[in-house]
Amino acid sequence: MVRLTKKLLFAIEAVLDIAYNAGTLPVQSGEITRRQGIPRRYLEQVLQQLVRAGILGGVRGPRGGYRLARERRRISLGEIVRVVRALDGGEDPLAESGGAELGHRVVRPLWQELNAEVISRLDGITIEDLCLRAHKMGVPGEYGARLDFSI
Repeated sequence: MVRLTKKLLFAIEAVLDIAYNAGTLPVQSGEITRRQGIPRRYLEQVLQQLVRAGILGGVRGPRGGYRLARERRRISLGEIVRVVRALDGGEDPLAESGGAELGHRVVRPLWQELNAEVISRLDGITIEDLCLRAHKMGVPGEYGARLDFSI
């Protein structure tokens, strides 16, 4: 079953922060830390993994940072969950060989079905959906302050 860990929560919040606050410039990790209160030790590791997975793009240099690698409507929560789960790499109790027949033939298949349903639901929720939800709830974004109208 998908477990909501700190790392997973921080990964979703970081991607959402980048999508919601991005302007013409990339979002620096320090900005995400300031706005979301995510400890840097978690953030940098997760951001790099999201870059390797093609969810984020990293921009080097003094004005560098992170931006979405694709449109926010093309990034699902399910993708982020799979990236963080791979990063954690813990043992899957459903894959263990021990246990009784009831567990193997009834409980584990049920748990696998439920997990597949949750992942399918998460695949249907995009970062765009979360941005729209934040906007409707009146969550302030910094994207307006980052726009540059100079010619």
